[in-house]
Amino acid sequence: MYDLKAYLPTTKKELQLRGWDEVDVILFSGDAYIDHPAFGAAVIGRVLEHAGYKVAIVPQPDWRGDHRDFTKLGRPRLFFAVTSGSMDSMVNHYTAAKRLRSDDAYTPEGKAGMRPDYCTITYCNILKQLYPDVPIVIGGIEASMRRLTHYDYWSDRLMPSILVDSKADLLVYGMGEKQIVEIAKQGIQHDIPQTAYLTQVPETNKQDIITLQSHESAVKSKQVHAENFRLIETESNKINAATIMQPVGDQYVVVNPPYPTMTTEELDAIYDLPFQYHPHPKYKDKHIPAYEMIRFSVCMHRGCFGGCSFCTISAHQGKQITSRSENSILRQINLLKDLPEWKGYLSDLGGPSANMYGMHGKDMSLCEKCARPSCLHPTICKNLNQDFAPLLHIYNKVDTLPYIKKSFVGSGIRYDLMNETYGRELITKHVSGRLKVAPEHTSDSVLKIMRKPSWEQYERFHRFFEQVNAEAGLRQQLIPYFISSHPGCTNQDMQQLAKRCRELHYRPEQVQDFTPTPMTLATTMFYTGINPYTMQPVYVARTKEEKQKQNSYFFWWKPQESKAKHKNQTRASRVKKHTT
Repeated sequence: MYDLKAYLPTTKKELQLRGWDEVDVILFSGDAYIDHPAFGAAVIGRVLEHAGYKVAIVPQPDWRGDHRDFTKLGRPRLFFAVTSGSMDSMVNHYTAAKRLRSDDAYTPEGKAGMRPDYCTITYCNILKQLYPDVPIVIGGIEASMRRLTHYDYWSDRLMPSILVDSKADLLVYGMGEKQIVEIAKQGIQHDIPQTAYLTQVPETNKQDIITLQSHESAVKSKQVHAENFRLIETESNKINAATIMQPVGDQYVVVNPPYPTMTTEELDAIYDLPFQYHPHPKYKDKHIPAYEMIRFSVCMHRGCFGGCSFCTISAHQGKQITSRSENSILRQINLLKDLPEWKGYLSDLGGPSANMYGMHGKDMSLCEKCARPSCLHPTICKNLNQDFAPLLHIYNKVDTLPYIKKSFVGSGIRYDLMNETYGRELITKHVSGRLKVAPEHTSDSVLKIMRKPSWEQYERFHRFFEQVNAEAGLRQQLIPYFISSHPGCTNQDMQQLAKRCRELHYRPEQVQDFTPTPMTLATTMFYTGINPYTMQPVYVARTKEEKQKQNSYFFWWKPQESKAKHKNQTRASRVKKHTT
């Protein structure tokens, strides 16, 4: 059914089908190869192909044994490109309780164990051993968010830039399309924007340079690490950022400023590449959960200006929004309808935050001077253009297509960024029975640390949701997401959350225990116990027992949890009586 030559080659046989004796770039990925613009390895491969380069992908190579997967395509003419895949490999492997996960959504049949821990480092070390003279370029979320000193939750220590342990020649941070083409054109150069590298000579010839305190200093002092993070995050939120340099050992990590925000035309051009919107035929009829989830979804923009403390989106994709054109979105939907499994339903017309499409500063010259981590917190920026008309126009346009039965918004929405017109359209026409939103907590002191709107705003939206459903004769549910053990959250805060959930008759089945992921504000607070912006102490539930206790408050309605709570309270009262 599927033409092998329509995909990027993954084997020697597929190279021969194309008549290739060698390739320019070989890309190693921790994910299965799904030829779809939602998966980074496919995007990078297609972008290089469009630029005229011969590219092959080795998905989920076997890093054990004789490493034959690393040698089966030979030596590339230009460089190896390495990514852990769409997730940090440690987040992919382990729960917040550091228990090994039993599945992997980016692997055929959800099979676990198909990539190593610290995937990028492992792949690079093998390639350096086999081909010491071939350059390696690393990218993707794992490399991007580990580009400077970062806290690694799973080893409970500060790790240096991933460049140190991987021995890679160049690191691409962010989405990577512009960088990878320039690297292919120029080779491993140290002046390419939005890249990072190691050098023994400190950078001095650039006008705007911020030098962080050394990795070794950060290891010795949590205050130093907090101070470093504040500088890193501040620069990452600027349109015109400085070069960042950090000493590590006898070397320096240098992080070049990013490219200008991608234009609509540039983003459209990526989505116009010849993606097959399907896993590689090698997987035959195997089920890949991540693909099943996004198969009939459309991402309409890139970036997020929410700036949530625990989120990596703005740090990786950028704070500024780049939106696709209407024509680009409609062209993708037209391709999706031709897939054999098409039933007429779009699972998601969305993005990182679905209702930020088309939004930007009214006066971009003000944005160029701004270093706010969030355009929504603590209040919505007065310079933000909150025009929902372009988004509503696309919703209406899509719904008039003859082959569309229903289009849903499955991505998260910001209920603090919404007017009545948009809210009514969303609730009455684009909810599949359950609308998922993320208040994250009920305590305003915790929400302030999270950079999330107040609980009062959530309650207003809840009332609006119920009112619109009643008026439209609909029976739909509002499903809130919450986080336990976030920095700043005490047991008293969790008791308040449980009380509010009881009042609203919420019985959450699945909730999230805070997982510290590299290079976020929340993770920095988790490790240091310090708010980097105030340098004041922050309460942190760090131990396994503390985290379990906070998480248990979500399940107040389960008999076993009630018994456990009663037992804990009885034990506590006995201890108190004994000690007094």
